[in-house]
Amino acid sequence: MYSVSNSETKAAAVPSAAREAEERTRDKVLGAVLEHGPVSAAELGERLGFTPAAVRRHLDALSGKGLIQVKLVRNSSSGAGRPARRYVLSPQGQAHLGNDYLDIATEALRQLGAVLGPQAIEAFAAERFGRMEERYRPVVDAAGPELADRAEALAAELTKDGFVASTTMIGATAKKSTLLSIQLCQAHCPIQGLATAYPVFCDKETEVFARLLEVDVRRLSTLSRGGHVCTTHIPVGRTRSAPQVPLHAETNQSTSIHQQERP
Repeated sequence: MYSVSNSETKAAAVPSAAREAEERTRDKVLGAVLEHGPVSAAELGERLGFTPAAVRRHLDALSGKGLIQVKLVRNSSSGAGRPARRYVLSPQGQAHLGNDYLDIATEALRQLGAVLGPQAIEAFAAERFGRMEERYRPVVDAAGPELADRAEALAAELTKDGFVASTTMIGATAKKSTLLSIQLCQAHCPIQGLATAYPVFCDKETEVFARLLEVDVRRLSTLSRGGHVCTTHIPVGRTRSAPQVPLHAETNQSTSIHQQERP
C-alpha cells in the first residue's frame, strides 16, 4: 500500500499556500481600486508597495474575472494628450463585495408596491434614510460650522456604513470663492440593487445630505445609473439654506434628482 511521506505532503501544501497568498494580495488590489478608483496601475503600485509587473498581473486577473474595468480619463487641467487608463470596479465587482439578500429585498419591495402602491416604497425609503440622518446628525454637527469639515464628517460616517466615501475640494485655485465646491464620492453602495430598481432610495439619501450639510446639493452620478461612483456636488461659499424637510414628510409627488454623469 502506498503511503504519502511528510515531504510529499509539504510539497503539495506549497502551491496551495501560494495560491492563498496570491488571492489575499489580489483582494488588496481590488480593495484599493474600490477605495481610490479611478486609479492608475502606477498609483496602485505606490500605495500598495508592489512592483509594476505585480500590479498589472493582478489587474489583468481581476479584469479577466470581470471585477474591474478600465475608464479613460483626460487631463482635467488641460484636456490635452491621450486619455489615461484608470481602473474602477465593474458592476460585477460591486456585487462581488457583498450584496447578499438584495434580490430578496427587491422582490419584497416589488410586492409591497403592488399591494400598497409606489407611495409605500417612498415612505419606506424615507424612513430608512431618516434613521441614517438621526445617527449622523450628532457627528456632523460636532464637526462645526465649516462646510468642508461637515462634509468630511459625513463621508466618515458613510464609510463606516460600507459606502467607502471621500471628499475632494474642486476649484481651489479659482479666484472667486463662489466657484468652489466639494465632491462627495461613494465608491460602493451596499444597496445598489435596490437603488437600481427604485431610484427613490438615491433621492432620499441626497435629501438627507442636503439637510445634514444645510446647503442645496446635486447628484452628478450614481452607481445605480451606471456611474463608477456616486458623486454629490456640494457648493461652497453660498448661504447654508437647504430646506428643513421633516424626516418623514409625506409628499404627493416624487421628483427624481438623478443627473447624468459628467465627462
